[in-house]
Amino acid sequence: MLRTEFKRLELKGKSLLPIVQGGMGVGISAHRLAGSVAKLGAVGTISSVDLRRHHPDLMARTKKSRDKELIDATNLIALDREIMAARAIAGGNGVLAVNIMRAVSEYAAYVRQSCESGAGAIVVGAGLPLDLPELTTDFPDVALIPILSDVRGIALVLKKWMRKNRLPDAIVIGNPQHAGGHLGASGLGAVNDPHFALPLVLEGTFELFRQLGIERERIPLIVGGGIHRHEQVRDLFALGASAVQLGTPFAVTLEGDAHPNFKKVLAEATPEDIVTFMSCAGLPARAVKTLWLSNYLDKEAKLQGMAKPRPCTVGFDCLVQCGLRDGIAKAGQFCIDTQLGFALNGDVKRGLFFRGAEPLPFGSAIRSVRELVNYLMSGVKPGLQLSAA
Repeated sequence: MLRTEFKRLELKGKSLLPIVQGGMGVGISAHRLAGSVAKLGAVGTISSVDLRRHHPDLMARTKKSRDKELIDATNLIALDREIMAARAIAGGNGVLAVNIMRAVSEYAAYVRQSCESGAGAIVVGAGLPLDLPELTTDFPDVALIPILSDVRGIALVLKKWMRKNRLPDAIVIGNPQHAGGHLGASGLGAVNDPHFALPLVLEGTFELFRQLGIERERIPLIVGGGIHRHEQVRDLFALGASAVQLGTPFAVTLEGDAHPNFKKVLAEATPEDIVTFMSCAGLPARAVKTLWLSNYLDKEAKLQGMAKPRPCTVGFDCLVQCGLRDGIAKAGQFCIDTQLGFALNGDVKRGLFFRGAEPLPFGSAIRSVRELVNYLMSGVKPGLQLSAA
């Protein structure tokens, strides 16, 4: 395990490196990446969505199926396999978390399976996990960590959970101004709202703790979005953050679970290549403007104008609300599971490649998890000769 001069993250009795690897689906953060991060003594995270794509036998069983129950059950098998494999890599070090979107229809089933399979933490974003304490009653040793973007959302979750005699074990504050994936803003125009700025949210959250009678150290605050330099980590800790969360820098590591082409697309993207748009989940998203995304954006307005309810194209309801399936005109009109599946497999022409807005710590070089974590903690960069993916 690596060492650091920074204060360690205390989570459910474990003393950890203050680094959290973000959950990235479909399949971008699976057992190899999450297990490798945890092995170093940090928090590694598996994204729960559609993990069957990492298992040829499960894909063979469901690839041409439109049986929702079969696909959902198969994905629970895949989630169990991924957690077990990640635990084997971690070897008892760090914490293995599972990221579960509140917006997916199988949210509750994913929570239960993650706990039963031995995950050390449940991290929930893309919605308010107001029912998470009830879903995990039988697993008191599992850390519960909501992802929120502003003080208002944090206040709502805290007040609801406090009525159930429960507090989060940590809170991830995700910054929509810089993060990739599903951004915690109400629309495209709200992504750069100043009230999302991390210093303001940290200050406001500590004041909220004071008002609610919660000791400042009781709930660690993990901040994420656009973090790519050691100096940022140091400055955020000085503001009171207990840990930092990163997604894209981990996605492009040697241990990342995606195809090498996926890492290449993310690592070589310039600021001009990155665009913010509406995902089919009805939330803003940030991605690399590949051929598929360029073509989609060219006809987005027309597709939204023609939006109407239609059968799910992949045979299972991955989202509670889907712009394409449910005919929600203001949301994206595409199947996100299909496009992310192409990206996972390195299909540059058809894939949707989510990415944060900021530069990567090592530029376009593909480095190891150890080198990334060591740089974030110490400021020491390795030589930047390109490694094979």
